[in-house]
Amino acid sequence: MGSQPVPAPLLIACALGIEQVALRRRERAGRGDRGPGGPVTVLRTGMGPAAAERSVARVLAGPALREAAVLATGFCAGLAPGMHPGDLVVAEETRDPRGSVPCVGTERLVKELVRAVPGRTVHTGPLTGSGHVVRGHERSDLLATGAIAVDMESAATLLSAVRAGARPVAAVRVVVDAPEHELVRIGTVRGGISAFRVLRSVLPAFYEWHRSLLLPRR
Repeated sequence: MGSQPVPAPLLIACALGIEQVALRRRERAGRGDRGPGGPVTVLRTGMGPAAAERSVARVLAGPALREAAVLATGFCAGLAPGMHPGDLVVAEETRDPRGSVPCVGTERLVKELVRAVPGRTVHTGPLTGSGHVVRGHERSDLLATGAIAVDMESAATLLSAVRAGARPVAAVRVVVDAPEHELVRIGTVRGGISAFRVLRSVLPAFYEWHRSLLLPRR
């Protein structure tokens, strides 16, 4: 019998310490650094597109993660009316002024997120990047481009990933800030708690997305 190919690892990239805490919750329960599809690394990149790009390029240059699938995650600002804190965004592509990066396996991610976080709304569409927190009229301007959500790191993360070599990439964000629930409002504390609870529940969906990349295509 021939040996089975070694599965490519999964790199999950987030910006903030609070996001990393949510994503590492299962490791304390004995899950370790391995999912059903192979080794998993959670990377805290630091905030902003420049930090994300540098951090991802650095770790993908090493032998351990050179061929890793990359998934960007964390919190985001929703752009569309009717979005609420705790909603999920699965990117069909990420965008920034340098161009767009198509995402892989979005339908599988939606299916697994619905299973992992029942009752939460999952939105799909373009996820755009920004170098600063977006408020007010900027939301309307970005919504007019077709984007449904914005964050500071996903576009830079995925662009850095594909520049380092061909690989599956995806982005999943949890809405913490929406048109009717801006960060400057008192209700944001409650919205932030809701978003954190959702983020700490999504790892099984990420693991299944990673595992699905190993399945033979028909």
